[in-house]
Amino acid sequence: MTSEIPDRLSIDPSSPHYDADALTRGVGIVFKGQTKTNVEEYCISEGWIRVQAGKSKDRHGNPLTIKLKGPVEAYFEDEQEAQAEKG
Repeated sequence: MTSEIPDRLSIDPSSPHYDADALTRGVGIVFKGQTKTNVEEYCISEGWIRVQAGKSKDRHGNPLTIKLKGPVEAYFEDEQEAQAEKG
């Protein structure tokens, strides 16, 4: 396992930015200072996240998403829990 956060990650298995190893560790996202739990995809270097737009679906049955721009911070949830237990 790597300790580096992917710069871009998607939860969609058909995406080229899908990484099952990172997702099994649990990736947390802080967007504009708030922790987000509904992120479908993110890119740290470009500064955006994609979140689901309500319950709308496209013609293929995939959820419709919107792109929000702003500062993005990502962290592994298992590392944060380990730090919380230590201190």
